[in-house]
Amino acid sequence: MTAIEQTEAARPRGTRLPRRARRNQLLGAAQEVFVAQGYHAAAMDDIAERAGVSKPVLYQHFPGKLDLYLALLDQHCEALIQAVRGALESTTDNKQRVRATMDAYFAYVEDEGGAFRLVFESDLTNEPAVRERVDKVSNECAEAICDVIAEDTGLSRAESMLLASGLGGLAQVVARSWLHSDRSVPREQAVQLLASLAWRGIAGFPLHGSEHH
Repeated sequence: MTAIEQTEAARPRGTRLPRRARRNQLLGAAQEVFVAQGYHAAAMDDIAERAGVSKPVLYQHFPGKLDLYLALLDQHCEALIQAVRGALESTTDNKQRVRATMDAYFAYVEDEGGAFRLVFESDLTNEPAVRERVDKVSNECAEAICDVIAEDTGLSRAESMLLASGLGGLAQVVARSWLHSDRSVPREQAVQLLASLAWRGIAGFPLHGSEHH
């Protein structure tokens, strides 16, 4: 029994969910359908059925399938941005920052809901509103990493942004590759390998005002 079905079973008949709770329920059902079927194959009928509601109820909250998809993207793009920012703020030790940031990406792709597929493997990237959100998550994660690099080194903002984009792209691509390889390497070990690779590169740039790494 899914979490949605458990919630429905536990609630007395005839009661109505508060609007926010209903919206979250619909988003959860939509995520399951979009991840399993992709945007184009998914139907509002499928989502309503998965949520256990009528189509009119679904349309009360989301005027169309694209609105529903974009709401999910907003939610899950923000989740990764906050995870990366949290990793960077979790320590002042730059070596540990690199590791924490790599782990944030691995945790994101490993989430059992598969939300990362909506962000990084969408079949709707030609839609401008979707492309805008996908670009935003990459850019904002890179900006967060860039802030640390620029503050700690003598590199310019533009140079720091290039390095930050490289680190973010490396983490995202390798984390997805790791997941698609059926996690043949344990996550802890995979994160450590990637963090070691990234640290050996970024540590080559000395701290601002210091000759030491």
